[in-house]
Amino acid sequence: MEPLSPNTEVRLTVSQCFRTLTTSTNIKDITDALQTLLCYLDETPGSTTPSVQRAEFRRAHYTRTLQLLINNIQADWLHSLTADQRTGLWDSLFLHGPPEQALLVLMEGIGQLRPSTNLDHLVSITEKFLQSGRLADLLWLYCQAAPSDSPQLRETLLGRIVALPDLTANRLHPNNRPLFLPQQYYPLLATEIFSVCLCVAGGTDCSLTFVAQTLGKACVQGHSDLLLAVMAPRLSVCTHSDMVWQRVCWKLLENVPQRWMEAVLTGLVQAVSGPDALGRIIGNLVLRNKKAQFVITHKLLLLQYKYETKVLRTILGYLAADRERRPLLVQVLRCVCQAWANPSAVKHTPLEQQLYVSKALLLSVNLLNNSELQELRSELLQCMLGGMQSHLDSGVVRIRHMGMVVGECLSSRMDINGTKLKFEVQSMFKLVGSPKEVNEVTPSTVSSQNKSGPQPLKTDPDSDLDSDDELTPYDMSGDQEFSQTSPPRYLRDCLETLISSEDATRVELSLRVAESLVRKNVFAAREISVQLTKVLLHMEDKYSINCFLSYRQATMVALAVTDSIPVTQYLTTEFYSLNYSLRQRLDILEVLALAAQELSKPITERSDPSIGAAASSDLTPHAGDNPAHWRQVVEKRIQSKTKRLSKGATQPPAKATPNRYAPVAGHFFFPLLRNYDKPQVTFDLLGSDHLVLGRLLHTLGLFMHLAVNAPVLSLLLIDRCCYDLTMVRRGVLFAVCSVFLGMPSKNLLVDLSDQLFETRSWLSGKKKHGTQT
Repeated sequence: MEPLSPNTEVRLTVSQCFRTLTTSTNIKDITDALQTLLCYLDETPGSTTPSVQRAEFRRAHYTRTLQLLINNIQADWLHSLTADQRTGLWDSLFLHGPPEQALLVLMEGIGQLRPSTNLDHLVSITEKFLQSGRLADLLWLYCQAAPSDSPQLRETLLGRIVALPDLTANRLHPNNRPLFLPQQYYPLLATEIFSVCLCVAGGTDCSLTFVAQTLGKACVQGHSDLLLAVMAPRLSVCTHSDMVWQRVCWKLLENVPQRWMEAVLTGLVQAVSGPDALGRIIGNLVLRNKKAQFVITHKLLLLQYKYETKVLRTILGYLAADRERRPLLVQVLRCVCQAWANPSAVKHTPLEQQLYVSKALLLSVNLLNNSELQELRSELLQCMLGGMQSHLDSGVVRIRHMGMVVGECLSSRMDINGTKLKFEVQSMFKLVGSPKEVNEVTPSTVSSQNKSGPQPLKTDPDSDLDSDDELTPYDMSGDQEFSQTSPPRYLRDCLETLISSEDATRVELSLRVAESLVRKNVFAAREISVQLTKVLLHMEDKYSINCFLSYRQATMVALAVTDSIPVTQYLTTEFYSLNYSLRQRLDILEVLALAAQELSKPITERSDPSIGAAASSDLTPHAGDNPAHWRQVVEKRIQSKTKRLSKGATQPPAKATPNRYAPVAGHFFFPLLRNYDKPQVTFDLLGSDHLVLGRLLHTLGLFMHLAVNAPVLSLLLIDRCCYDLTMVRRGVLFAVCSVFLGMPSKNLLVDLSDQLFETRSWLSGKKKHGTQT
């Protein structure tokens, strides 16, 4: 009989052990089976099991063995084992085999078992697995030689390692172990990664791809602070004088996948102690990796602004520390100059981001050497002049202060013909709130201004001449604190605030002054009338502003009065458009009605303050200044010398003014009749939305009434509507009456004879049937 092959012998032995564990109740047989399976995991030099069989068991049977143990975790024989037997036999099978297989089976078992003592036991084994360094063994296994597994299995294993706290928390809930919490697990993972790097630095030839993937995936899931808080200081110390460690770190970061590079670098620049440590850990990664270059030179400087000044110092100092990286510093300076001097950026970006960019600009300039400064002098001068102009034109005080301080620092650094700018703003603390922050921004330029301190004013309170000790203080109990936010002075600023601002105070102030800005500046209002109307029509009261609806409606009415034809065309078109609520459609009708009423009224001349001031002056104007002056003087003398027995209040004769509504009445009226009988997807005037139909008829009637004696009135014809709804009948009757009252009586029978008799017949029919209107 031929001897069995090692693979066949292992397979038969394992099958026999499985049958024993599944069917036997004899404790001795069970312990022997467990001992046999455990022998295949014995890696000691004196092991009696051939290495070929051990390798076959690990490859083909280890995962099945662990799954069998978990499936039989409720068996009676397991509870019959002593504590030592359970630890030495059952637990050891999980803790001494291939770590990647053990971890996957353990996490699968935790997800399958219900809360019980068996689940607690499996959780305890997982805890021992982490505490005994098996995670480092797993990472080291993939460093030495990649196992022959599939990419899908490796991705699953990577997910289990990184998301272990989430998986255990979702399953264990309040009974989770402290070691599985993120605050303890990720520092442990960082320690295991560092220990693997320590083995690599010892001279072993291996690959860091899987370790870099683990680091990148953990960072991208938001745990970079916990990981790098442990790793960064240790790597900084190890790379301080050891080039081998530096090469290990460079290799580790080069193997981080591109999609996770940003998360790793962002956490690293915050965790390292300074630019020197960053340079030792990542080397010239920015020169070899385009993603790293984009993150370091652009995203962390221009697109994000949540980091402290220390991060700016680290990034810019890292670029300036090496001769090969200094061209990137010059490139960064050019980009930062453009961003700082851009008028649109000054106007639209948040104040915090502008402060962040200003710090980056000052730090970058401070790191230039003399030759680079001479090369960039013209660009810096252009940046300084253009940027200062953009900042000084701003209506925000802190932005103006920012421009002054940066201008002073740039002029001092460039030393243009010995001339330096000098503003009244003495220090950066007016910009950021404290002199300490200023020293962090520009240690060599701005701090020199802080040392001198603010200059005393002429009315120094310490001066004897200006002593106010004997003055009685004012009662300031009734004073009110005013908001630092000022309302916009220009209509376009108001529009931009309503569109993009998230500041409730700015939005409220803009809404309050919008109507007055529209009426004061007619030309500016006509340029953006339709755009502003659109914004107001779609605007919601997100900040619970007092009188929000009143301010919104008043501004829309002012726009319709100021630029009647474009605004009315927009509103009447949107009235029949899709995706509008009934409230918005009613708002459109109310705005059109109020605007038509205002246009139909005579223009009231408002008194000019300058004229009133001149009239109250004690000086008598020269008679030649006004040709009608002598007539007024004569009339005044006659009135003063004429005696009357009784004199009523005399009213000046009314001055005739043109009706502004008559020329545009058709633009208010006709578009609203265009689609009233065409039901839309969400809007049916002739169906369920009869409330809007009634309001529409009232509005149309009002338009006809306001157009009395206007030539266009004869064209405003109303078709007969036979509706039984009270709201609609009232609207029809109001509209018909408006036609009859608005038309001249001599033209009524000539132009509207057919409609007049139809209306008479319709009203007679309603009266006959007793319909109440």
